[in-house]
Amino acid sequence: MSLKSSDQIRNEFLEFFKEKEHLIVDSAPVVPKDDPTLLFTNAGMNQFKPVFLGEQEGLKEDGKIWNRAADTQKCIRVSGKHNDLEEVGHDTYHHTLFEMLGNWSFGDYFKEEAIEWAWELLVDRWGLDPERLYATVFEGNEDEGLPVDQESIDLWKKKTSIPHDHILTFGKKDNFWEMGETGPCGPCSEVHIDLRSDEERAKQPGAELVNMDDPRVMEIWNLVFIQFNRQADGSLVKLPAQHVDTGMGFERICAVLQGKTSNYDTDIFQPVIEEISKISSLTYGDDTETDIAMRVIADHIRAVSFSIADGASPGNDGRGYVIRRILRRAVRYGWDRLNLKKPFMNRLVGVIADQFKHIFPELEAQKEYVQNVILAEEKSFLKTLGQGIELFSNFIEGSDKISGADAFKLHDTYGFPIDLTQLMAREKGIEVDEEGFNARMAEQKKRAREAGKFGAKESGDISWTVLSDGDFEFVGYDELSAEVKVMAYAKSDKRSMILLDRSPFYAESGGQVADTGVLEKDGVVIRISDVQKTQDGYVHYTSKLPDDLSGTWKAKVGAERRKEIEKHHSATHIMHAALREVLGKHVAQKGSLVAPDRLRFDFSHFEAVTQDELNRVEKLVNQKIRENISLQEERSIPIEEAKERGAMMLFGEKYGDYVRVITFDPGFSVELCGGTHVNATGEIGYFRFTAETSVAAGVRRVEAVTGSAADELIIREKEKLHALQAILGTQKDLVKGVEELIEQNKSLEKELKKVQQQQASGQLDSILNNKADIAGTDLITGVIEGGDMDTLKQMGYDSLQKSKENSVIVLASSDDESGKVYLMAAVTDDLISKGVKAGALVSELGRVVGGGGGGQPNLATAGGRFAEKIPDAMKKAEEWLRSHNL
Repeated sequence: MSLKSSDQIRNEFLEFFKEKEHLIVDSAPVVPKDDPTLLFTNAGMNQFKPVFLGEQEGLKEDGKIWNRAADTQKCIRVSGKHNDLEEVGHDTYHHTLFEMLGNWSFGDYFKEEAIEWAWELLVDRWGLDPERLYATVFEGNEDEGLPVDQESIDLWKKKTSIPHDHILTFGKKDNFWEMGETGPCGPCSEVHIDLRSDEERAKQPGAELVNMDDPRVMEIWNLVFIQFNRQADGSLVKLPAQHVDTGMGFERICAVLQGKTSNYDTDIFQPVIEEISKISSLTYGDDTETDIAMRVIADHIRAVSFSIADGASPGNDGRGYVIRRILRRAVRYGWDRLNLKKPFMNRLVGVIADQFKHIFPELEAQKEYVQNVILAEEKSFLKTLGQGIELFSNFIEGSDKISGADAFKLHDTYGFPIDLTQLMAREKGIEVDEEGFNARMAEQKKRAREAGKFGAKESGDISWTVLSDGDFEFVGYDELSAEVKVMAYAKSDKRSMILLDRSPFYAESGGQVADTGVLEKDGVVIRISDVQKTQDGYVHYTSKLPDDLSGTWKAKVGAERRKEIEKHHSATHIMHAALREVLGKHVAQKGSLVAPDRLRFDFSHFEAVTQDELNRVEKLVNQKIRENISLQEERSIPIEEAKERGAMMLFGEKYGDYVRVITFDPGFSVELCGGTHVNATGEIGYFRFTAETSVAAGVRRVEAVTGSAADELIIREKEKLHALQAILGTQKDLVKGVEELIEQNKSLEKELKKVQQQQASGQLDSILNNKADIAGTDLITGVIEGGDMDTLKQMGYDSLQKSKENSVIVLASSDDESGKVYLMAAVTDDLISKGVKAGALVSELGRVVGGGGGGQPNLATAGGRFAEKIPDAMKKAEEWLRSHNL
């Protein structure tokens, strides 16, 4: 068996099934666009769910319906039952991101072809030894009335050369596949390979190790035969059409065909491992802990890079938090095991992008953007990583458990995901109070929910009355009024709905809000407040319906509102092009809102847009408005032609064979778009930014106004300027007047702070005399009136100068207005050597007052929110000191 490169293996798989008349499809993004049930694409079949569920007839390509398909799919498994994160790097075959090679039949071929072709590829094409292969088959289930899958057993015997005693039967756990609690399901047949030496195989049959989690006897291909539909009551009903869904782990089959015992030794991972070795000046293979770290980093950079390229961004929720967890896990391994104290992950992106550019070009196309997002995230975490590790060490000193409060502090203040804290704790042989951590997280989320409650649209089953059938037509690109007929309607307590045969009303989509307007007939008026797209047409919402909906109605779109929406939508296109010109070609749309009074645009960019950059973009947009560029609208352009023209399209979006293209100057703005637009840019009037903010790591948001909204903004700003001039008593240099006011305020604040510190210093001598002898050690405590944290820290340094040995000083203060509590602990050098450390002490005291803290061994601070607990904190200091048995 000759060794093959991973590229050869992938290509041979796809070419094999192309020969078998399969449509070769692109990998779906790892960030699902239209499946809210998934955080990440975790199986090859995800993009084909509409076909399996009967919502779509096969795959349409080049005007043909295909019922056979094959691909290589990027998958991520880091949550739920498919969670391989903890094993990654510690073994040699688990991954967060992996490729799944697969072939599918949608009601076309079934078991015979699937089994015969699997054997043909593995044995006849790739040369695997039949004596090392095993086939597992479903053994049946009496409780569900399912017989043994004898058909598959017979086919393995008849269509392949597998030894008959290598055909094994297993139960539901291993050989019955289900999409979920309900839905398509069926038996599966897996191919396993025994990679042990001949000597080991002679001692113990491989059949005894199949499905026993032995890394040397492993599954390489799963053939799923979807033939049932699981009902809500748990019963199984045979499907009218039978399907095939197969999956082969690419990294695993590459290791087999390249003769490697570890996936990380294949040419898939070696290029990035070599780059990690180069950056760290360490050699892979020399040390177990170093090897684990390099494997973790080599794996994680793939998951992070492709997730960001496919539309995810590191953040605090959902998939954004998963990406952040993975990235920070890798950074910590680099810091702790490879001594990489500066950003390094971003330097690995280029290796991955170059390696996969021919099969997954989206990463190469966005390489600079992905690098910058990762760099920004690394810099952010590295600011607190060292402090967090030191605090972690303080928490575990003399303890066998990390408390929930401490784990939450590491998460909330230092950015340590809980699984990172758990990993570090496992390495030290201690536990984490996960229940306590989750309780604090739940409390934080509850506060966030209460601060941001919002309403939701009604939901529930709606009963429709159908008046007529027929196809729906949207005429709103050309007409703002049209003769229409009602095809169906539904009434509910909150809103009523109408389906029309044709409509000039634009339905909400692509970020553009829906049109509003009226339907009129014989003096009867139906007011349309919203329009939404469905499979059956546009649903028009209204508060009330008349009894008689027959006949022809006049549909009228609110023309003035539509015009303002068009201004904002066309301005969005021009602004998008201007952002790319000023900031760089990495800028890509991540989300948008187009309304009559404003626009909002989310886009990929790795840092805040400066005021100078915003000014340049704004200037360029207004220049294009003044040029009065005519709209060029093309409604049915072949997708390939649109790509050749350089039309902007969203990564991960699925487009049809023909698309609508909106152009304002072929050399400036060309986009695929279904929205409504002005006839020429001059109609927009004027463009003005109103805000620039962050949405998530690597995603910025700008907001702007045009048209009437821009006019109103300018009027309001002039009114504010006049009001400020009146307040400051100047009609000339407003900026200078404000600067003088700020300087006066700063000067007064400095004077106030100076007086406060003088007053506090005056209290220090009397406090230092307030000593308590605790087991032979001086404990000095005191409450400072009107002191802030800076004041306490200065008093701490002063007290160490005056009390040079055998002393522990604890000072407290509180702010009546804010309710904040400040604590400071200081320890003389002679006690530090005996294990008495200010950081550990103040951490305990912080919890007493409802907060936390930390710092250096000689001086540390904490904050809290319960001033009434200060006496308890002082008592705790005494107890803590006694417990050290000095």
